[in-house]
Amino acid sequence: MKLDELIEYLKYKDLINFKNVEISGISYNSQTTKQGDIFVCLIGEHTDGHEYAQMAIDSGAVALLVERKVEGVSVPQVQVESTKYQIADIADRFYSSPSKGINLIGITGTNGKTTVTHLIQKILEENHQKCALIGTLGYKLSSTSEYRNAKHTTPQAPELQATLRMIKDIEKIDNVVMEVSSHSLEQNRVGGCRFNGAVFTNLTQDHLDYHITMENYFKAKALLFQRLQEGNFAIINIDDEYGERFLNEVPEGVTKLTYGVKKQADLMAKNISFSSNGAEFTLVYKNNEYNVNLHMNGMFSVYNVLAAISSATAMGIDISIALNALQNVHGVAGRFEVVNKKPLVIVDYAHTPDGLENVLKTAREITPANGKLICVFGCGGDRDATKRPKMGAIAQELSDKIIITSDNPRSENPQQIITDIIAGLKSVDPETVTVEPDRGEAIRLLRTIANNNDVVVIAGKGHEDYQILKDRTIHFDDREEARKVFAGSVI
Repeated sequence: MKLDELIEYLKYKDLINFKNVEISGISYNSQTTKQGDIFVCLIGEHTDGHEYAQMAIDSGAVALLVERKVEGVSVPQVQVESTKYQIADIADRFYSSPSKGINLIGITGTNGKTTVTHLIQKILEENHQKCALIGTLGYKLSSTSEYRNAKHTTPQAPELQATLRMIKDIEKIDNVVMEVSSHSLEQNRVGGCRFNGAVFTNLTQDHLDYHITMENYFKAKALLFQRLQEGNFAIINIDDEYGERFLNEVPEGVTKLTYGVKKQADLMAKNISFSSNGAEFTLVYKNNEYNVNLHMNGMFSVYNVLAAISSATAMGIDISIALNALQNVHGVAGRFEVVNKKPLVIVDYAHTPDGLENVLKTAREITPANGKLICVFGCGGDRDATKRPKMGAIAQELSDKIIITSDNPRSENPQQIITDIIAGLKSVDPETVTVEPDRGEAIRLLRTIANNNDVVVIAGKGHEDYQILKDRTIHFDDREEARKVFAGSVI
């Protein structure tokens, strides 16, 4: 694509050294720049891409997208207001707006995004439609295919647009369901994406290290709904305290569907019960009632299923097809995933106060009267520190025993993170509270702490198969470690 074609609809401030060069790719990392790329000088928290422009040119970049003129280079420079936001514009243009030809559904919220994407994918496949998904675990082209790696919940714009183009043209898939993070919305990584539908799961404390306030967090999430157009649909969890506010962000002409358990909603669940086999409830929609039996457990699973069924309804899929698909789902990797039966060991991604509370309340529902509920958890480093004591308080209140350990400490001292967690405890009774900074050793302690009738929740990392330390990233998988501990027991 020629440079003038690439910037045809771009709002730019100036053109420097303009030559109509051929652009064969988009890069924003000088170390991976290839011959023919336009190099985007992104300005981040710790680095400024303008300082790496010459390195990118040496690697083959033939043009630059800049916020300020880079001196001493002869390649064309397109000066814009914000490279962070406008990289999405050129990515959409370069890949010929792939989302225009796709039924693209975005899922946003603090918890539940991954599960809801998987459930919607299952429903569409049950309806004999191909569906790809993009999210935390990477991207996959069907419910039975392997994940392909992704660096972020929502990839940076060039990778995202390239993936959408590949899904549409090469794989011939017309439906994509995608997790949409608050970061990707605020940073415009999904700029250029035309969403046919948007789903809101919930909004609880998370990412305040980045957004600072809950109001900023809400405003970032709300962008997904504000960009919907006439004929699109919006699915809202009306029980959430932010539900009404999200509903008010939806433009006129967009179909709105609400779901919930407590408040009056378009789709509701009642007569909810839980057992070790899963959840059961009655679905109410348009004065009709449907019996729902799930292999998934917990109130959060009920909400996730309601979100998925609401989405199916908005797409014109019969509820009976949706229910048939969902009743055969046995869960998502690292989301209330059972890795051992005696004791019952559950691995979950819960890494927020609300997420941990929901998982532990669900686990309590299925803990035998003669059994204990044991929670192993930590908190991530270089993230919102204010949630650490809150999670400590929740774990102590809802569990019989807790083992406080390390999560992904990153650049922080694991002991300091643990100290922050302990600040939320009412007491540090060694009979009920154990501190073990080594996560592997903390899980191995379960061999002597947990009995066959107990329920163990290992929270925080879920599907992750790595641990990020100060100086390196190591292989670490909670599920693998737990299986080693209980090898030979009933699984």
